[in-house]
Amino acid sequence: MSKNQFKVRAVSATSALVIGGALVVAAATPASAHVTVSSPSATQGGYGTITFKVPTESDTASTTKLVVTVPENAPLASVTYEPVPGWTTTVTKVKLANPVTVGEATLTERVGSITWTANKDSGIKPGQFQTFPISAGPLPKVESVTFDAAQTYSDGEVVNWNEVEVAGGEEPAKPAPVLKLAAAGAAADAHGASHSTSESTESTSSTSPWSIAALIASIVAIIISVIAIVGSRAKREQ
Repeated sequence: MSKNQFKVRAVSATSALVIGGALVVAAATPASAHVTVSSPSATQGGYGTITFKVPTESDTASTTKLVVTVPENAPLASVTYEPVPGWTTTVTKVKLANPVTVGEATLTERVGSITWTANKDSGIKPGQFQTFPISAGPLPKVESVTFDAAQTYSDGEVVNWNEVEVAGGEEPAKPAPVLKLAAAGAAADAHGASHSTSESTESTSSTSPWSIAALIASIVAIIISVIAIVGSRAKREQ
């Protein structure tokens, strides 16, 4: 084999591996994170701790504000919040045109929105996330509650997470946070198992930077090995 033939084979093998490696890395990279909501204890008609998880997707700006709007068709009578260091929390209530019965309570007003605003230098920086817990109830007797969430960045951009997923359709680009509610009286173990499964799925779907770095290192090692094998064969054929 001539030196030129060897170079052509080596370059072809290397190019194929680089392209293949890039595809593998692209497949391993997690999809864009969304504002989500979860609860290990929320049941229909009961009270529960509800947590909103907010990642910063921007590479250059920090998240400085989150406004969660409570839907009118799923009114909440009471919301208390856990203080988040570096953030100011405001709960806004609105009057109801007609009284509404939720559980054993008759409501003349409901929680309209919860707003978290970052104090100076307390925003959620790129590559980070923050959780915002509240305790709410009595919760409506429905299978799920869909919230609207508006995420504001330090550069002025506002991302509205308010798109509703259609059954059988693709996930929208900006899905609204959806809280699943277990039926009243349902076994706590069943709800806990459901919550654990959700967390497990989320954990599995995300890929850490370390695992990606290890994958890239493996690809580089394979490329070097192939080049060495091609070179060895070329020498034997000369």
